[in-house]
Amino acid sequence: MSGVSDLQRWKLKRLIKTLEAARGSGTSMISLAIPPKQQISQVVTMLTEEFGTASNIKSRVNRQSVLSAITSAQHRLKLYPRTPPNGLVVYCGTVLTDDGKEKLVNIDFEPFKPVSTKLYLCDSKFHLEPLAGLLEDSTKFGFIVIDGKGSLYGQLSGNTRETLHQFSVELPKKHGRGGQSSMRFGRIRLEKRQNYVRKVAEKATQLFITNNAINVTGLILAGSAEFKEELEKSDIFDPRLRSKVIQLVDVAYGGENGFSEAISLSRKYLDNVKVVQEQELVTKFFDEIARNTGKISYGIDDIISALEDGAVETLIVWENLVAWRVEFQDAEGTKTVRFLRSEQEHECVNAVDKVTGAQLEIVSKESLVDWLAEAYTNFGTNLEIIGDSAPEATSFINGFGGIGGLLRWKREEFDIQESDSEDYFEENDPDDEYAEFF
Repeated sequence: MSGVSDLQRWKLKRLIKTLEAARGSGTSMISLAIPPKQQISQVVTMLTEEFGTASNIKSRVNRQSVLSAITSAQHRLKLYPRTPPNGLVVYCGTVLTDDGKEKLVNIDFEPFKPVSTKLYLCDSKFHLEPLAGLLEDSTKFGFIVIDGKGSLYGQLSGNTRETLHQFSVELPKKHGRGGQSSMRFGRIRLEKRQNYVRKVAEKATQLFITNNAINVTGLILAGSAEFKEELEKSDIFDPRLRSKVIQLVDVAYGGENGFSEAISLSRKYLDNVKVVQEQELVTKFFDEIARNTGKISYGIDDIISALEDGAVETLIVWENLVAWRVEFQDAEGTKTVRFLRSEQEHECVNAVDKVTGAQLEIVSKESLVDWLAEAYTNFGTNLEIIGDSAPEATSFINGFGGIGGLLRWKREEFDIQESDSEDYFEENDPDDEYAEFF
């Protein structure tokens, strides 16, 4: 990956998604967030008091669950003599699995940036506000795409592209006749243009200024006509926003297409924005295809083979790819591994060895993306887990199945149809900070 924080962010997103789905009975699930300046001893004292209060819960089952969760949280805190520099996040409790069984969950870790929220809650679900706040990117860029047909307001932050608001407009065209009629229509046309620019400026203030403060790092004005210049020079345009304008961009389209084009043309100002980095990476993949260099690979089977050969320099994987790494074992204890796409998942049921016909037992099953996030360094590759905000990323997902690689050298032709999906790899034992939950 391009940085450790990228991998940590992705792991945190995965953790949030899993914890969101977790549910328990009663109030047996504890959410605890400790900011850097809060002392561990203070939290331990608070939990001791909570233990005494929970002892009075009338329901025996709920009382035992809550006391067990508090005890687990106390044990986790004993591992930390002092609050870590970035604070501490703890989730403990009994959750219900899909088959109705109870499972004890204990998660504690120091996040990759400081916790800003102090939190202690007992509930039937985990409260994830402190974790969600860690994913917020403080660097946000605003976009206004304006032309004679309407305006779009967008925001770019991290790997998220968002359309905040959009509206259309009908402006009168130039009047071709002469005389007083032409002058009257000219005044009407000018008035409507001014009203339109006024509306755009007022909406920009509503969207990009919150609690009397600008909520974006920079602002980019884009359009196919002179409206963007008129907007920037308008007395109605908030001076605070004008001071944040970093570029005026000429685009051929309005709306969403204009938004995409504006992002592409503003790359030199957006080098550190994840969605732009993803856009450039996928464009490089497409360029290799267009140049017919043979230095690309795609599809699960081909990628696994290329990884085994050490040929993959950069591995590109869609974060929502549905595919599995399944480890099987036969009656004699021999283990094999299969990499299955979503449509092949049925092969896990009553699986047999294709050579001997022997019945196979599932030893482990995990998401291919999860496995790659831990094992990629073993193959000497760089891993890029991408979202689907950029149009180029969407094309990559739809056209190449959401997994591809930039190769170090051109490999011999590989027939995907005849490739063996049972490629074996030695099991890794990654040091995953959230592994105990999964």
